[in-house]
Amino acid sequence: MTRLIDSLSDIASGYDALYCDLWGCYHDGVTPYPAAVSALRAFRAAGGTVILLTNAPRPGEAVARHLAAMGAPSDSWDAIVSSGDAARAAVAAGGFGRRVEHVGPARDLSFFDGLDVERVSRAQAESVICTGLFDDETETPADYVEAIDAWARRGLRMLCANPDIIVDRGHQRLYCAGAIAEAYADAGGEVVYCGKPHRPIYALAQRRLEETRGPGPHRVLALGDGVGTDVAGGRALGVDTLFLTGGIAAADFAPDPDRPTPERLEAWLDKAPARPTYAMGRLR
Repeated sequence: MTRLIDSLSDIASGYDALYCDLWGCYHDGVTPYPAAVSALRAFRAAGGTVILLTNAPRPGEAVARHLAAMGAPSDSWDAIVSSGDAARAAVAAGGFGRRVEHVGPARDLSFFDGLDVERVSRAQAESVICTGLFDDETETPADYVEAIDAWARRGLRMLCANPDIIVDRGHQRLYCAGAIAEAYADAGGEVVYCGKPHRPIYALAQRRLEETRGPGPHRVLALGDGVGTDVAGGRALGVDTLFLTGGIAAADFAPDPDRPTPERLEAWLDKAPARPTYAMGRLR
């Protein structure tokens, strides 16, 4: 049975490191959550290590710049590991050819920095790299039906640089690269994922953790608002997990997602794809 806790401090002493999600956990896509920042600062002050583990399709350095732009204090984490980092490693290893079609907004072009690949038209592409929708404020996966059909007919392999299906930016719910990848897989296309809940991003996080703390074993807690990503990925890794009900699933815990009742939580988790070790409303 999942244990419902009130704050991270209830369990923090049992862990050396956190794999902490960003969207819906640390910030809402626009502004950091003050209570989350305070909780992570306190964890670090007690000797813990915080690895921000995000499905953002951009390199960790670009994620850090985005956090700085929204006013997030850099003393609330030790390292950032992104799905973009793990996906870039896959491209650098040569698994997707040199000529690729990029699907995603201009803000994701840092994904290609330093990679020996060329962005080309669909007709020339050896594979597809999907970092998101071209315009996530107006488009849905339905706008990509024609492209999906063309990729499937050519048998192109797709690298999905962000497995998330949806995300909340402020009060707006938007589709992510994972939604296009899911539709492509449904059409029979081959999709490769590197972010949560898949293994590559965790292997990279483990290396960063060892660089920071030295060789393990380390007691790790994976936390976030995605049962299918943060919780499922943590469980597959064999670590404890903390699910936050006040993030992407907040509407399911209305009227008070910050203070879920044990009965409401258990009923919801009975239908979820993975069960966390702990749960709480928001990171605090």
